[in-house]
Amino acid sequence: MKRIEQKEKRRREILNVGLDLFIRKGYAGTRTAEIANIVGISEGLLFHYFETKEKLYLTLIEIAINGKDNIFQSTEESPIGFYERTAKEILDYITKEPFAAKLFVLMNRAQYDEVFSDQIHKYFMRKQDIEYSVNLIKQGQREGSIREGNPIALVTAFFMAIQGIAESIVRNPEMPIPNSEWIVDIIRSK
Repeated sequence: MKRIEQKEKRRREILNVGLDLFIRKGYAGTRTAEIANIVGISEGLLFHYFETKEKLYLTLIEIAINGKDNIFQSTEESPIGFYERTAKEILDYITKEPFAAKLFVLMNRAQYDEVFSDQIHKYFMRKQDIEYSVNLIKQGQREGSIREGNPIALVTAFFMAIQGIAESIVRNPEMPIPNSEWIVDIIRSK
C-alpha cells in the first residue's frame, strides 16, 4: 500500500512540476530532463510515469477538460443560478487549489501552441458547451434574470473574467479574489 501511495505522490509531483514549466516555458521550451531534475528522479524514471513529454502535457490538458466537463452538466437550476454556482465553485476551487488555477493558464496558452493547437482548439470550441451556455443565457434573458445582449458575448465576458482571475492568482497568489457575485453581475439583469 505504501508503494502505491509513493507512486501516486511521485506522479502528482511530476504533474505539478510539468505544469509549472509548461506555463513558464511553453511546450517546446520544457525539457523532460529539467522536470526530472526538479522532481529529483532520473529522466528514465519520469518516462516510467509518462512515456513522452507529449503524454504528460496531454494528461494535464485532460485533467483540465474533465474539470470543464463537470461545469456543463445539465442541472435543474435557473440560468442565473447556474452562473452563480459556477462562478462561486470555480473561484473557490482556484483559490484553494493553485494547481487548478494553473490549469486555467495552461489551457489558455495551449490554444496558441502550434504543436497541439488543433487538438486543444476542439475542446474549447465544442459545440455542445457553446450551445448549452448560449441557451442558458437566452433562457435567462427571456425570464429577465440575464441582461440583454449577444449571448455569445455575454458567455465570453463571464468566462474570460474567471480566466483573468485565475491568471492573476498564478502570477500573484496573495492577490485578493473578487467576489463571485461581481463576476455574475457581468451577465445579471439590473
